[in-house]
Amino acid sequence: MLMKYKQIITISLIMTVLFLSACSLTGSSDDNDVKIASMTTTESKIMANMLKLMIEHETDEKVELINNLGSSVVLHQAMINGDANISSTRYTGTDLTGALKEDPVKDPKKAMDNVQKIFQERYDQTFFDTYGFANTYAFMVTREMAEKHHLQKVSDLKDIAKDLQAGVDNSWVNRVGDGYKDFVKKYGFDFKDVYPMQIGLVYDAVEAGKMDVILGYTTDGRIASYDLVVLEDDRQFFPPYDASTLAVNELLEAKPKVKAAIEKLIGKISTEQMQKLNYEADNNLVEPAIVAEKFLEEHNYFEDEEGGKKDD
Repeated sequence: MLMKYKQIITISLIMTVLFLSACSLTGSSDDNDVKIASMTTTESKIMANMLKLMIEHETDEKVELINNLGSSVVLHQAMINGDANISSTRYTGTDLTGALKEDPVKDPKKAMDNVQKIFQERYDQTFFDTYGFANTYAFMVTREMAEKHHLQKVSDLKDIAKDLQAGVDNSWVNRVGDGYKDFVKKYGFDFKDVYPMQIGLVYDAVEAGKMDVILGYTTDGRIASYDLVVLEDDRQFFPPYDASTLAVNELLEAKPKVKAAIEKLIGKISTEQMQKLNYEADNNLVEPAIVAEKFLEEHNYFEDEEGGKKDD
């Protein structure tokens, strides 16, 4: 079944190269600017805007957003190439087996320790402590599908998997350790067809009936808005995916106030809060920038110690 999406993967990689080449050729920003890259996911965009607002409020720096990068692989390459110097959302489990090509680690603390150590030593980049939420992969189906086939956990798919079309994150399929090959080994079944796509498209695909099952993120607001059923990972296949900021050390050393601004968000956003923020954007159609600003205002990030507004 892996052969069925090789052509799609090849096209995705070609588009990645073309996109990054375009970024390098634009010359629209100064090399000293703070450049925050985000993926196509709502969550990544919200956190990018949150970082932008925090940095601009706490410093005099000019901040540029680089939006809609297709996957964590593209984010990683943008950071290496110098097209970006901050990634708004990086995930321990994703980077450990993807960008770093290490074995998956089930223990959250050990996974965090490993990615922080390796990014420092190998890429001279700082993987900050988590924002406070984990965005774990999970297989999902419509409620109608779940009730029809009595689906509660992933292993319940085994008897019908040969007839199912699955939409999955295009950065997941070829990952070693926690990708599709290893999933098949762990659960003992294969889907009829596997379609890699940008993660933001999988929810619409299953809601519209174009996919039977999808691999999505547990913090996504569309789980609630589309009334999707999250299937339990009963064989504990997926490793932890704690969300964090990643930044190049050159930037942090040259601009220590930027580092201080980033650190103010460490441990401040729970998984439940992130799902609500995503829901606000995806279901209520509020722009990610507005969602980010509202969260910071409601949690008094723009006030000084005396409780008044900080001077801009």
